Amino acid sequence: MATSFASAEQPKFEEASVKRAEHCAFHNTIDPGMIALHGDPLIAILREAFKVKTDQIVGPSWLDSDSDCFTIDATMPRGTASDQLPAMLQALLVERFKLVFHKESKLRAGYALVVDKNGPKLRESDPNSPSARAHAGEVTFGASPTASQIKGSMTTASLARFVSHNLDAPVEDATGLKGKYDIDISWAPDWSIEKKGRFAQEYEVAHPDSADNTASLPIGGPKEDIFTSFRNSLGLRLERRKESVEVIVIDHIEHIPTAN
Repeated sequence: MATSFASAEQPKFEEASVKRAEHCAFHNTIDPGMIALHGDPLIAILREAFKVKTDQIVGPSWLDSDSDCFTIDATMPRGTASDQLPAMLQALLVERFKLVFHKESKLRAGYALVVDKNGPKLRESDPNSPSARAHAGEVTFGASPTASQIKGSMTTASLARFVSHNLDAPVEDATGLKGKYDIDISWAPDWSIEKKGRFAQEYEVAHPDSADNTASLPIGGPKEDIFTSFRNSLGLRLERRKESVEVIVIDHIEHIPTAN
């Protein structure tokens, strides 16, 4: 059943300005008490409102157009919890863009990150090491047409989340591992199953001859694909699975928001 209303109990912004942006920019700030989304396409605002990925939103093609972007400046009521922000954005979309939507469950191909039969090859991070203190919270992503890399201190849950972006599919952490580990893994991407992200696209434009010259790549030229590299380097396996996921189906949304 389609939904197009916000209940009286649903939290709402105290004040909100919504207008068309001159260009797409993605200059976003979310602080206690306020939110500023400057130059976001509607697909990005919908992702934030429903806490889903792009492929979990079904709607008109113009939602992620680079010529249809918007600026939202909104103030939250005093004492608002941060987890109430998505509901506030949903109410704003209903009010200003006349959003009508419904939710469906769909079976989708994905992966599970599991421990390989010979056990994990992971080294737990030492939070007291000079390197850990200097690079606390940092995760490095390398990308080119012929090489991808993930490096940093992280949990396997975080690793699964990062890899899901590369595979453009859900990846569930089913390792059962609870520690934080030093991860440094690279692989030769297979574009038949992986998504060529923005950084890889930019590198390809800047280095048009790099596909035939792996020596020039900033992170070398790995030969193993992502599945082999995960097994050999980390002792983990990416196992193909199908799972039911919730999708947001946009039944109606206006191209232009109502005036402030």
